[in-house]
Amino acid sequence: MAVKLLDFWAPWCGPCKVMAPVLEELEKELDGKAEIEKINVDENQAKASEFGVMSIPTYVVLKDGKEVRRKIGVTAKADLIKLLQS
Repeated sequence: MAVKLLDFWAPWCGPCKVMAPVLEELEKELDGKAEIEKINVDENQAKASEFGVMSIPTYVVLKDGKEVRRKIGVTAKADLIKLLQS
């Protein structure tokens, strides 16, 4: 089962900056188990509106290409892991 985490962010977003090192750690830990795709909402407004992203950071978990979970705002790494595993 293909699991992907979409990370909607922007360079000017304070909470996104707080989350950047958390996501880097997560990427290393999940190597091969889940893919993390960073989506800059300024550069990719079409994808942001496709997923109805209204505030950032927003994390969308996809399983087999379908949205199964979503979390908005600064989130603990443990919570993101739970989000991906559930």
